[in-house]
Amino acid sequence: MKRVLAVWGSTGSIGVNALDVVRRLNRAGASVRVDVLSAHSNVELLKKQLAEFRPSRAVVGDPSVVDPLSRWSRNRKLRVRIGVGVEGLLESAVAPRVDLVVSAVVGAVGLRPLLAALRAGKNVALANKEALIVAGELVMDTARRSGAQVIPVDSEHSALFQCLGGRTGPGPGVRRLILTASGGAFYRHQGSLANVGVAQALNHPTWKMGKKITVDCATLTNKGLEAIEAHHLFGVPMDRIDIVIHPQSIVHSLVEFDDGSMLAQLSHPDMRLPIQYALTFPDRRPTPVKPLALDEIRTLEFHRPRFKRFPSLSVALDAGRRGGLWPAVFNAANEVAVQAFIQGRTGFMDIPKICRRVMGDYRAQGNPLSLDDVLAADQWARRAAQVALSRAA
Repeated sequence: MKRVLAVWGSTGSIGVNALDVVRRLNRAGASVRVDVLSAHSNVELLKKQLAEFRPSRAVVGDPSVVDPLSRWSRNRKLRVRIGVGVEGLLESAVAPRVDLVVSAVVGAVGLRPLLAALRAGKNVALANKEALIVAGELVMDTARRSGAQVIPVDSEHSALFQCLGGRTGPGPGVRRLILTASGGAFYRHQGSLANVGVAQALNHPTWKMGKKITVDCATLTNKGLEAIEAHHLFGVPMDRIDIVIHPQSIVHSLVEFDDGSMLAQLSHPDMRLPIQYALTFPDRRPTPVKPLALDEIRTLEFHRPRFKRFPSLSVALDAGRRGGLWPAVFNAANEVAVQAFIQGRTGFMDIPKICRRVMGDYRAQGNPLSLDDVLAADQWARRAAQVALSRAA
């Protein structure tokens, strides 16, 4: 197996795990070359990655680190071209040797480079949630036009992708998609959630992730966002995407077919498995993930979400059902509200209130015609969320 990768967001959780997968695959006889690495601000870790993988390109978020990083790389006889920000990512998106882009950059900064990579016919292992949430129609249409493939990295969407035989886009015979959710930090919490703190919200029972996504799991917002992603990835209407709480995090999602059959993907929770499948697709290779012993698991629970207790899930699903630019508005408002909660500037249960207020103030502009429409809605919602926060204070 041969691959040449661009790894955007190489110092984040997904990027670090992706490089660990590359390391293991190459030790097992594969030929996976990393030709591009990008990092926002963790330059010290990026240096270690550059020294190990020796890519031809690197991209950093801060222009002030370019000169010292260039001197450092020359001193170590590394021949690496260093780019900056979105422009650097855009250049790397069309790098001729790259055949698979691992897109794990956070936020809207990765949207233009992602579309550029797809237009260039590059397959993308997509871990950037915002891309499909705020611009799903544009992303999938661009991939269809060029013949590029979007391969999901999220565990739930990877599970659906596997159950559907490695396809995205609409297809016959699918009755519904079922996304599983661990329930986050508070599913078994007793009493009011009004006064819970940041440390409690960040205490996820199964996964180790960044702060923002961990809070999204605690509010169940993450599952609403994943439903929007699944809608675009697999061409299934929002009203045929269900969510169940599954505290064991063993069943990562299910597909129900028209004949009543269900297929599910099961494994211990370890992001290296879906990352590796995205890198090796359609092949399967051994992983260090512990095999399941079903006789030891014994119990798999499934419950309906408690929508009244976790109102953020309802708000996210409402944005998805409205479609158009509404998911972009919701996503931006949620990012601002979650950041304010992490910084101690607002309460846990204020997050859905702020999102509702922003969506209530938004005047729909119809379906996005371009990425500029999406980014304009995103910026409007961020400003509106800041205003809502100041009023709440």
